[in-house]
Amino acid sequence: MKLFSRKTSRPSINSDTATIGSNGSRKSSITTLRSPTRDSDRAPQSPMLPTIPSRPLSQAPNPSVNPAGYLRSIHAVRERCQLVFNRALTNRLTHFDVDMSKFPETAAYVVSIIKRDYAPDYASIPAHGRWQHFDVGGRPRIDQLLGSWPSSVNQQERTRRLIDLFLVSVLLDAGAGAGWQYKSKQSGRIYRRSEGLAVASLEMFTAGLFSGDPSEPHQVDAVGLRKLSVGGLGRALQVSEDNPISGLAGRAGLLMRLGDALENSKYFGADARPGNMLDYLMNHHSTQMSSVPIIALPTFWNLLMDGLAPIWPESRTQIGGVSLGDAWPCSSMPSSPPGEPWETVVPFHKLTQWLTYSLMGPMSRLMKIRFSGEDLMTGLPEYRNGGLLIDTGLLTLKQDDYDRGVAAYNANARKIGQPKVEVVPLFTADDDVIVEWRALTVGFLDELLTEVNKLLGLNSDDGLTLAQMLEAGTWKASMPDPSSPPAMI
Repeated sequence: MKLFSRKTSRPSINSDTATIGSNGSRKSSITTLRSPTRDSDRAPQSPMLPTIPSRPLSQAPNPSVNPAGYLRSIHAVRERCQLVFNRALTNRLTHFDVDMSKFPETAAYVVSIIKRDYAPDYASIPAHGRWQHFDVGGRPRIDQLLGSWPSSVNQQERTRRLIDLFLVSVLLDAGAGAGWQYKSKQSGRIYRRSEGLAVASLEMFTAGLFSGDPSEPHQVDAVGLRKLSVGGLGRALQVSEDNPISGLAGRAGLLMRLGDALENSKYFGADARPGNMLDYLMNHHSTQMSSVPIIALPTFWNLLMDGLAPIWPESRTQIGGVSLGDAWPCSSMPSSPPGEPWETVVPFHKLTQWLTYSLMGPMSRLMKIRFSGEDLMTGLPEYRNGGLLIDTGLLTLKQDDYDRGVAAYNANARKIGQPKVEVVPLFTADDDVIVEWRALTVGFLDELLTEVNKLLGLNSDDGLTLAQMLEAGTWKASMPDPSSPPAMI
């Protein structure tokens, strides 16, 4: 996938073959992307649960009064991205040209991927989350882990343990780089990228690497995380000169800072475990204890944003001295005269959203917990979802920005130790190009959900959720070539 590469001809897509071509260098037909369709490859589904009763949710802070609180809220992500997306509808973006004639073809391609793997049983599509990454290759590793625990471990403790595992696994789930791979100690098979990090984190968890209690190896706690070192994590990830991984020190530092954050007993209990957030949520005054527990999504969101705040490096973006996290100024944002600093900022909170989606899985499957306000969550603004918009010709990087990015790549390529990859534009994470592209990804994913359900013939009662479309469609539709990253950031 040449995400920002100039193309002499547009990628072509049709609903029969769903083939994308890019200068002849990548022409992946629907058959080459086919996923296994055995039942064992699909995540186990919860039985049908009752409809969540309507109940008012807590609202975001007023940005005029508490702008930092507003920009850290889940409500702000879609609201702010929508302002950038509105400019796309009239092709008034700063860095991208928009060809809306490609939108129907993009939706048709996503539908072809979903039909390939799930038709006609669309209800079996799991919500997007880390669970499926653990099951790479059709092996139900989480089910096997659950089966390894004695019956004396009740459902609450099983859920706590999976929350422990999933949280550290998501935190390790940053780009590993094209050169890294992991050989499973259980199967001997080789895995790479996000799935490789999932398998590696599971095997580290079962070995007790994250536990400070030798009698309870299958848990994560503050004591165990504080014992980690860069070298120890590198050995567990099989890192060597011939098998390098990007950001090893950063990953180790993140987990060690998590050990400090877990000392917050309000959220993580006296024994300082991530899994104890289950008890906090179940006992929260906003949780409805009806036939099934119903947790308010904003309650869960605030727990993650506040409880994990100490683990993140200081953000470049601050309002009133408060670090906003994954939120960045964007030149495409409108502002009212006289503009306030917060009005230029677009929040994404991608990793917290990925963590939210992922932790909802164990809680819903094991404890039958439901979440009110799930529709506040957005599509994840990352390169697989965003790359789809580029691959299909819906978005094209403007020439001046393309030239600027390639010049930055060429300058970076001359540095010793830089990876040898195909020439792609290079931008920093806070570059206006990247911020605009991420905001557009959120907006277009919402539009795609409506069109995808329409093309599948599904209505509001049985239509796919956004999390299902991410899992079965858009995340697969722009599958990267491990040897050729879409862009360098």
